[in-house]
Amino acid sequence: MRLLPLLLLLLAGCGPKEAPAPPRKLNLYMWSEYIDPQIPADFAAKTGVKVNVSVYESSEEMLAKLQHAGGHRQYDLAVVSNMLVPTLVQLKLVQALDQGRIPNRNNLDALFIDPAYDPGNRYSLAYQWGTVGLLYNKTKLPDLDPSWGLLFDPARVRGSFVLIDEMRDQLGAALIFLGHSANSTDPEQLRRAGQLVLEAKRNARSRGCEGGVGGKNKVAAGLADLAVVWSGDALRAIEEDLRGELAYVVPSEGSIVWADVMVIPAQAPNPEAAHQFINYLLDAQVGAQLSRFTRYASPNQAARALLPKEDLENPVLYPAPEVLSHLEYQREVGEQVRLYDEVWTEVKSR
Repeated sequence: MRLLPLLLLLLAGCGPKEAPAPPRKLNLYMWSEYIDPQIPADFAAKTGVKVNVSVYESSEEMLAKLQHAGGHRQYDLAVVSNMLVPTLVQLKLVQALDQGRIPNRNNLDALFIDPAYDPGNRYSLAYQWGTVGLLYNKTKLPDLDPSWGLLFDPARVRGSFVLIDEMRDQLGAALIFLGHSANSTDPEQLRRAGQLVLEAKRNARSRGCEGGVGGKNKVAAGLADLAVVWSGDALRAIEEDLRGELAYVVPSEGSIVWADVMVIPAQAPNPEAAHQFINYLLDAQVGAQLSRFTRYASPNQAARALLPKEDLENPVLYPAPEVLSHLEYQREVGEQVRLYDEVWTEVKSR
């Protein structure tokens, strides 16, 4: 009879093993200074899932990490530009979302549901949105004529400036200045735009080409008079400027409006936590908290109801209709991205 317990133990060991518990962490890949640190902390306290945030400073850097450095199986969630979604899908670097696990997607404004860059939101959901424009020092540049000519027309350059180290945004600004679409695939138009950016880079008043928040920081520190920036970075600089010298403007020729979106990399270690965190970020309260921190516009209609009136009426955050009418969403440009890369490589290398 003493053999019976041992036999039962052995038989139990031969049975099916329980699946290993999913990792209790979430690896998030995004732009720098783009989430209130309290949000991951609160999510961890609520779910037991720790959020590790890694950052990048350009879309090119992000794409290279996902495509060539194993990021598609290292990160659980990434925040990327909307224009890159078709490329990420084509390269099989992201996986389809399980919409049933993200009920808070219903909080999104209709503008961000079923977008052209991702029909049916199969792979992405909106995170924040904003514009590309110029942050400048009003004291040094009074009565500023809001034009891309401040960078690209030597006769109109009035102060020191910083370009943005983001291929599509900077080349797009040059294309718009030339009277073309920011999504042009015309080789001659692209080469001329690249030449304009290169000439601006070589201008004696140029203070370089900065990624992410670099240009904003230089203007805020008085190391440059104006910079090409994203609207949220501009607003943060303006609100932190105790002397009231900084302002933001969308150039009169028009500019770029963009949305950043959340995607799950193809071989994410913890897609369960990724879905959970996406749903958490789309909660109305959390969405409002996020936009109050980033100073970007919220795509979350439910969250906007909780934002201060002064935010909703701030034209840096939510441009007036006449400004919006001159803005253009970036689109995926297919095989012509190679020409963009070629032109941009020439700009960066010289």
